[in-house]
Amino acid sequence: MTRIDWTRRAAAVAACAALLASAACGRPHLGLGRTVGPIPADSVALNLVLIGDAGLPNPEGEPVLRALQNEIAAAPEKSFVVFLGDNLYPVGLPDTLTAAGQEGLRILRAQMQPLRDTGTRGVFVPGNHDWAQGAPDGWANVVRQERFINTEGAGLIGMEPRNGCPGPVVIDLGAVLRVIAIDTHWWLHPSTKPGPDRCSPGTEQGIIDSLRVVLATAGDRRTVVVAHHPIVSGGQHGGYFDWPTYLFPFHPWARIAGLFARQDVTGREYRHMATELHRAFVVDTPTVFAAGHEHNLQVFRRDPARYLIVSGGGIYGHTTTTRAITGIRYIRQASGYQRITFMDDGRARLSVMIVDAEGNAREDYSIWLDVPPIAPAGAAPAEPAGMR
Repeated sequence: MTRIDWTRRAAAVAACAALLASAACGRPHLGLGRTVGPIPADSVALNLVLIGDAGLPNPEGEPVLRALQNEIAAAPEKSFVVFLGDNLYPVGLPDTLTAAGQEGLRILRAQMQPLRDTGTRGVFVPGNHDWAQGAPDGWANVVRQERFINTEGAGLIGMEPRNGCPGPVVIDLGAVLRVIAIDTHWWLHPSTKPGPDRCSPGTEQGIIDSLRVVLATAGDRRTVVVAHHPIVSGGQHGGYFDWPTYLFPFHPWARIAGLFARQDVTGREYRHMATELHRAFVVDTPTVFAAGHEHNLQVFRRDPARYLIVSGGGIYGHTTTTRAITGIRYIRQASGYQRITFMDDGRARLSVMIVDAEGNAREDYSIWLDVPPIAPAGAAPAEPAGMR
């Protein structure tokens, strides 16, 4: 009898372990070390560098920003950098007369410095922390940040969209690429935010209609939509946690169920936003939808874009767990950034760069993007068009 009781207990423990494993199912990494051959530097038309969640750099020198500077210094005239939101933890830029505000200015300058030192152009898009995590002063904080970056950037670096508006904002980089910047937190913000009286577009349907137009009018350019929130994710915001987290189950199960999950893929508002973006991308599909939000590196081959990437490893050591899910090609809990190289012959190559504690970057994954052929560019792109 005693043996039977212990057998049943062991079976129950095994069942619980299986349940935890299924909840945290999937491999924690995929695609590591899979690369394609290098490309001649003289055949590069443009390098688009995507880095997210860099808003708390090490004050003694941030390794990821050091790697970024080394990356773009090789060819600043052929580089463009996008910061994918959460540019300033924890609540965006408060009153700059306060100590917190002064620290915020230091952090923003640290992120801008690699671009200023090399003469490289770039743009910041807002994230939820830039909007004070949805607090009533979120709109004021994100506008304060935007005005500082646009002033300090002096035409080299900007923040888009402006005034807390949702976008889209078009940034044409010659004949090669159209970058389309949107503010996804606008969809999720529960407090005061600008509407159609201040923004054009300023309604959800207006945003969808405008996205369709800017995608349809891109011509032969590749299109990359840049935002903070990913449409899908194999990280914690997608409902995937490491198994020890489930030993204290209320928080992860509540988020997976969509409770307290406004910033998670499972949340009601978030799911609505993702559905609307799917609608916008049906006819003219973006080449890439790039986001941050998760503190790791992910590459997907799935709708609603040809490729979805998550590049939120902008602070060394500030990483979160990952799980391989449907459509994933690469996923890793690591610090770093991603780069898309657009070639003179019309091809495009995606690279995932991981960064070590000394600021050294190495390519951990690369692929040639499967995109329709276009007429060869034949030369480096003309001076980029204005941001608006």
